[in-house]
Amino acid sequence: MAKTALIVIDMINTYDHKDADQLLPSARTVVPVVTDLLRRARERDVPVIYVNDNFGEWRSHHGELLDTALAGPHADLVEPLRPDDSSLFVVKARHSIFFETPLTYLLHQQGIERLVLCGQVTEQCVLYSSLDAHIRHFEVVVPRDAVAHIHADLADAALRMMERNMGARVCESRELWA
Repeated sequence: MAKTALIVIDMINTYDHKDADQLLPSARTVVPVVTDLLRRARERDVPVIYVNDNFGEWRSHHGELLDTALAGPHADLVEPLRPDDSSLFVVKARHSIFFETPLTYLLHQQGIERLVLCGQVTEQCVLYSSLDAHIRHFEVVVPRDAVAHIHADLADAALRMMERNMGARVCESRELWA
């Protein structure tokens, strides 16, 4: 069986950006699901890698990003997802988790072949990351109940594209590590 990593995309978030009001309802439904995925992954020693936007703060590190998000008005969405001491953290600048990040190198060093992508936003960062994982020959799994969206119709289309065009396995989170 392929070695798997759980990739948490952009969930360390202040929600003070364009479209945040549209994202928040979906994020609120996804946080408990991602929290459960994190728990189950950690119980099974599945590597957890957070890949997160840096909000344009190039001097910041993951601890600062976390502190800023926890000090904001939506800390309740961040606190349950707090990285633990075994979690890895990669800062990204743009949509894809791979775009100009060391993630590919890190995954190869860890012997990872399968990525479980969760987080936000389904029709943006998750979609582009799925494509970039596919072209790098990683197996991709996307639990549909563990990804938050801004536009439900675009998220549904993005999930179909990931499944059909990128060979991703789209499933429910309960199907993983059952």
